[in-house]
Amino acid sequence: MRVFVAGGTGHSGSFIIPELIAAGHEVTGLARSDAAAAAVSALGAKVRLGSLQDLDGLKEAAADSDGVIHVAHRQDLLVSGGVNAVAAAEVPIMLAYGEALAGTGKPLVAAGSIGSPGQQYLGRAATEEDPALPVTDAHRGTLHARNIVETTVIGLAEQGVRSSVVRIATIAHSTADRAGFLVRLIALAREKGFAGYPGDGANLWNAVRTRDVASLFRLALEKGPAGRYWHAVEDEGIPFREIAEAIGSRLGLPAVSIPVDELMVPGYFGFLANIVTKSYPASNLITRRTLGWEPTQPGLLAGLDNGHYFAAS
Repeated sequence: MRVFVAGGTGHSGSFIIPELIAAGHEVTGLARSDAAAAAVSALGAKVRLGSLQDLDGLKEAAADSDGVIHVAHRQDLLVSGGVNAVAAAEVPIMLAYGEALAGTGKPLVAAGSIGSPGQQYLGRAATEEDPALPVTDAHRGTLHARNIVETTVIGLAEQGVRSSVVRIATIAHSTADRAGFLVRLIALAREKGFAGYPGDGANLWNAVRTRDVASLFRLALEKGPAGRYWHAVEDEGIPFREIAEAIGSRLGLPAVSIPVDELMVPGYFGFLANIVTKSYPASNLITRRTLGWEPTQPGLLAGLDNGHYFAAS
């Protein structure tokens, strides 16, 4: 299969391209600079120079392919417009892919967030059958701005595109991780001198090894039915306290409970406070049964033993 990948030099993409090539697919990766082109080429893929702003170019690339994987975002918009601006820029991209692939039955697999169903409102582990929350809600205000991207992708199934969304775990970890959430938690512990957790730390977080994420994208591309969500989750719910304790033990620091009234700025977690207090349990049962996906890499707590996250700075 000739596969076009946007975002191939990012954390997930740098694992997805080799995964596809190893499975016998011919991969072309989008690159917006010479440095990105070199990185794509080093992964074994062909290079297509272009940018996410060039919708006509993306349509052409999609039309020339047998399938598309999209794990790219306009990160340059974060500073000026935040996640809302990033999401707003991504919707036209998905619609461009849809226009190119409409009626073909070709696959489009896009990255989503495991938090999009809003587990805190479900009161249970999110499943693949739970849709993304509406972008706005009369009682809760603005929610999950990126969810409109997910619903746009799923909606393309009605136009004859074999579209699906891979919801990536809250913590995606690997030896290539340089800026993920786990990196931030470890940096905080080093800065403060202890590994903090909110309250009793019983809130549940999910995690996955990025190499396993890549295999799920491949399976969704190869055989995933249209209009479906898939859960790239290995650890379905680890108490935040256990994550803090694991970080603390590897740094030689204590794990300490942070009272709720001390969580916000300028408290321990600062702007992350609203995130770390949430619980994100999620199931992968439907994904495993439907696609035959089986995570094979070490889970989060075991994966911390590889030393990557705690190398001397």
